[in-house]
Amino acid sequence: MSELFGTLSDGTEVHRWTLERAGTRVRVLSYGGIVQSVEVPDRDGRTADVVLGFAGLDGYLEHPGPYFGALVGRYANRIAHARFPLDGVTYALEPNNGPNSLHGGARGFDKRVWDVEGVEGVEHGVRLTRVSPHGEEGFPGRLELTVTYTLDASGALRVSYEAVTDAPTVVNLTNHSYFNLAGSGNAGGHELRIAASRYTPVDGDLIPTGVLADVSGSRFDFRTARKVGSGYDHNLVLDKGVTDSPAEIAELHDPTSGRTLTVATTEPGVQLYTAEHLTGPFAPGDGVALETQHFPDSPNRPEFPSTRLDPGTVYRSETVYGFGVRD
Repeated sequence: MSELFGTLSDGTEVHRWTLERAGTRVRVLSYGGIVQSVEVPDRDGRTADVVLGFAGLDGYLEHPGPYFGALVGRYANRIAHARFPLDGVTYALEPNNGPNSLHGGARGFDKRVWDVEGVEGVEHGVRLTRVSPHGEEGFPGRLELTVTYTLDASGALRVSYEAVTDAPTVVNLTNHSYFNLAGSGNAGGHELRIAASRYTPVDGDLIPTGVLADVSGSRFDFRTARKVGSGYDHNLVLDKGVTDSPAEIAELHDPTSGRTLTVATTEPGVQLYTAEHLTGPFAPGDGVALETQHFPDSPNRPEFPSTRLDPGTVYRSETVYGFGVRD
């Protein structure tokens, strides 16, 4: 089911689609592919929205920096000095995070209007498509994108990404939802488990140094569930690596409401971001982002899993967000 959500200054209409199944209600916008809301019950059956977002389009336009619920790309996370080499050519991007490129540049996929339609034969799904032209934000290759949101029989939200290119390029896509399983307040008291024995240390600009460091004895060790706390904007190296199908890598739990979130993905990394920079209607720490991804700055780090995409091959990635409760 779709409805008009708002209109951009150039007259472009933005629509909202609602998916509902097994107690989960998800609303998705054509603007930025944004997951506007995810409503799920707590242990007593009381429903709340567990992602940060806005009731109207103006909120997203006035607060673009946090990427609330958006699809981000062409390259999620940071590329150092806003440039990278590919086949002997250095491509210059538009820096939008100090000297670096972040989440695809100043007008990444989060600020584009996608074409949206229902999925044939799937009652609880929508398919988003767009073409990113050669040279958009400096990236090479014409990229044809398809992102599908579906709710499965358990009410889990499955996000499936596909892309093809007509020239060698780099691709790294993710969803940038901030979760607060209590529905409000600070999320630092949520308990988090992540199956990651290593992480990528960063410099002062949050660019990986190239080291894959052991989490043992550090604040990055979430192999046993503990309170999230604060001060994180780091990539954790998942033990499972790249997989053909989604494998569970994380669980977030709010002890007060009993709500749980499990994350399964095909990706080799997850960016844990505890949102210390939120402003406006939200306060620092009001949400926890778990951005499934390839590693930051991979185009400049040949030792990291590759984000290269060539003509004749298909980029595929899938992440599943499962919702439940504990007593």
